[in-house]
Amino acid sequence: MASINLIEAFQDFKEAENIDRPTMMKVVEDVFKTLLRKKYGSDDNFDVIVNAEKGDLEIFRRRTIVEDGAVEDPLAEIAYSDAVKIEPDYEVGEELYETVEILDFGRRAILAAKQTLASRISDLKKNVLVKKYGDRVGEIINAEVYQVWKKEILLLDEEGNELILPKSEQIPQDYFKKGETIRAVVKKVELKNNSPVIILSRTSPSFLAKLLEIEVPEIFDGLIVIKKIVREPGERAKVAVESYDDRIDPVGACVGMKGSRIHGIVRELKNENIDVINYTTNMQLLIQRALTPAKITSMELDNEKHHVNVFLKPDQVSLAIGRKGVNIKLAQELTSLTIDVFRDNEGEPEEYDIDLDEFSDEIETWVIDELKRIGCDTARSVLDLTVDELERRTDLERETIEDVKKVLEAEFEKE
Repeated sequence: MASINLIEAFQDFKEAENIDRPTMMKVVEDVFKTLLRKKYGSDDNFDVIVNAEKGDLEIFRRRTIVEDGAVEDPLAEIAYSDAVKIEPDYEVGEELYETVEILDFGRRAILAAKQTLASRISDLKKNVLVKKYGDRVGEIINAEVYQVWKKEILLLDEEGNELILPKSEQIPQDYFKKGETIRAVVKKVELKNNSPVIILSRTSPSFLAKLLEIEVPEIFDGLIVIKKIVREPGERAKVAVESYDDRIDPVGACVGMKGSRIHGIVRELKNENIDVINYTTNMQLLIQRALTPAKITSMELDNEKHHVNVFLKPDQVSLAIGRKGVNIKLAQELTSLTIDVFRDNEGEPEEYDIDLDEFSDEIETWVIDELKRIGCDTARSVLDLTVDELERRTDLERETIEDVKKVLEAEFEKE
């Protein structure tokens, strides 16, 4: 039987894991039955037998032997006189099996078959990849950095499949070199130009959730449940957890003895601060916990408007707002509320103060916004802090801070 050098095509099948043998046989059979239909008009009386190990195949034609002159369907029947020319022992009524030579299809048809087969294998590989990673969305995988570009990183998994880690899915402090192995979560599988693109992420809340699941056996076992995670990648994260076993402290279990469990995760996330809090349906208590590390004096909660006014001691305001406003932003995401922070001056003598916005003609708006971002929305709240502290908490230059303080002090001197 003439081989048409299909060994390379079969080798492609073997390299694509998870393409099972029956699927392989079916694809090859379909390709050659298409050739048979083009040549004979039907494939009903043909058997295609694939030898996957040798990389070749055989095609047999089946016809029933009938009396001379009684042939009604040439594809399914053969006259007795023609049958005995092939094998003298044949008799009327028997089945005649005849080998169809591949070369009989012609060089052009054979080439087309090989191209079709290669295309079908390629499609199968894509489908296998889509299914494999479609089933792994939300899982952590290890992959090797193959190429680093400005907007994305190309990685290879253990089977050599290409994966993409976009810049937008990288932690700002991430820096990777070719050959490094990195961990990321499978975010989604897209199809671009009919090719699967596997997108990874290190900024997704699910990445932190999976890291916790790896480090905290109680989460893996379902004794502790992660209710919600909010992140500002590389800066801060808040994780609300709940225990289904009263004997287990969910926060303590997640943090570990002396922070043993959480430290590894913090390092993986480039020193991202992680606040683990006890979840509760008591909204006021949840708000207090969400604004950790700040301590709230009192609050006015409006559930209908999804809004809360929070009152804190002056020294707690900047803690509630956090660096670059990250803490309050995450607290709002965690509670699904709009949170406004106010100073609680109860019990202190009323002191003359001026809103920072009143100085917009002398101080640039962006400077005022930066001061308000850390909770300094009045003149005295700025003056109460040292230049060093303001420089540490804001993105303002020391010279700018000193100029602002002079403007504010001058206003009080007038009074």
